Amino acid sequence: MAGTADFDLYRPSEEHDMLRESVRSLAEAKIAPFAAAVDEEARFPQEALDALVANDLHAVHVPEAYGGAGADALATVIVIEEVARVCASSSLIPAVNKLGSLPVILSGSEELKAKYLGPLAKGDAMFSYCLSEPDAGSDAAGMKTKAVRDGDHYILNGVKRWITNAGVSEYYTVMAVTDPEKRSKGISAFVVEKGDEGVSFGAPEKKLGIKGSPTREVYLDNVRIPADRMIGAEGTGFATAMQTLDHTRITIAAQALGIAQGALDYAKGYVQERKQFGKPIGDFQGVQFMLADMAMKVEAARQLTYAAAARSERISAGGKGEDLTFFGAAAKCYASDAAMEITTDAVQLLGGYGYTRDYPVERMMRDAKITQIYEGTNQVQRIVMARNLPQ
Repeated sequence: MAGTADFDLYRPSEEHDMLRESVRSLAEAKIAPFAAAVDEEARFPQEALDALVANDLHAVHVPEAYGGAGADALATVIVIEEVARVCASSSLIPAVNKLGSLPVILSGSEELKAKYLGPLAKGDAMFSYCLSEPDAGSDAAGMKTKAVRDGDHYILNGVKRWITNAGVSEYYTVMAVTDPEKRSKGISAFVVEKGDEGVSFGAPEKKLGIKGSPTREVYLDNVRIPADRMIGAEGTGFATAMQTLDHTRITIAAQALGIAQGALDYAKGYVQERKQFGKPIGDFQGVQFMLADMAMKVEAARQLTYAAAARSERISAGGKGEDLTFFGAAAKCYASDAAMEITTDAVQLLGGYGYTRDYPVERMMRDAKITQIYEGTNQVQRIVMARNLPQ
C-alpha cells in the first residue's frame, strides 16, 4: 500500500493547486482593483478581459486542437472560482465563454469547431448562449423563436432575453424552433454572429448584482444564415442545450463558491481588526460560530463542486454512469444557496459598515443572488435532482 501522504483521492493535483495560486495572484493584482468601480458604474470589466486574455485564462476549456489551453473541467472551475472571489462580473467571462461554445464542442461539425473555437481561444471573440425568451424561462421548450429553411440557408426570427455579455460577444449559440409540432424535439441550435444582418440588442438590464456583465435582449429580425451554421442535426438543439447545462451548471457553482470564499475571507480579516468591549469581535463566541458555519458551508460547496467537475471531465472523455445531471444540479443548487447565506452573514459581521458600498461584502451579497436564479432556478434544480437521484 502507498504511504498515506500519497493518498490523493480527495485532493486536486499539484497542477491544479499551482493554477489556483497563479489565477489568485493575477485576480488580486489586475481584477480586484477595478471590481468596485465596475459595479458602481455598471460597466463591462475590460481590465479583467484584457488580463484574462493576456494570460490565456478567458476560455481555458477550448481544446488544444483548436488553439485552446485544453483545460479540464476542474481547472476551468478553479479559474472561475478565483476570479469570482474578487469580482463576480469578471468571472462570467470564462464561464459564459464555456456556456456559449460548449454546444459547438459537444455537437458541432469539425468545420464549425475550426471556424468558431479558434477566434475564441485567441481572445478575438467571446461566445454567448441564447436559450431563454420573454415567455420561455424555466419552460425553455416553450420558446417561440423560429428558424425556417430557405434553400441553403435558415431565416431566424425571435427575441432572446437575459443574454449574458450580449453586445460584447461576437458569437451566439441560438436555440430556435425548426418544427413546431415536435416541441423539444423540434428545436435546433445555430451559431449566429453579431455582425449578421438583422441582429440587434436591447438596452442593458438594470440589475441588482453582476452589474459589470451586460445582460440584454437579442433581437433576430429575418436573420439569414448558412445552413451549415446549424449545430448538430435538425431537432437535436434542445438535447444539446440540456447536455450543455449538465456541464456548465458546475461553472455557476464555481462562481457562487468564489463569491462565498471572498466574503468569508473579508469577514475573517475584519473581525480580527474590529474591537468592541475592549477586544476583537472575533473573540466572541457568537461571531466564532457564525464564521465556523460559513467556513463549513464553503468547504461543503467546494467538495460537491469539485466532485461534479471531475464527473464532467470523465463524461467528456467518454465515461459512463457518472450521474452528471444530478451532481451538476446539486453543486449549483447547494453552492448558490450557501453563497447567499454566507454573503448575508458577512454583511452581518461587518454591521453597519457591511451595509455600505465602502466595503465589498454588500456587492458580494448582491452578486450571490443571481447564482440561485440563472442556468436554472434552484427550484428547477431540485426537480432535476429528484428525477435523477443517484442509483
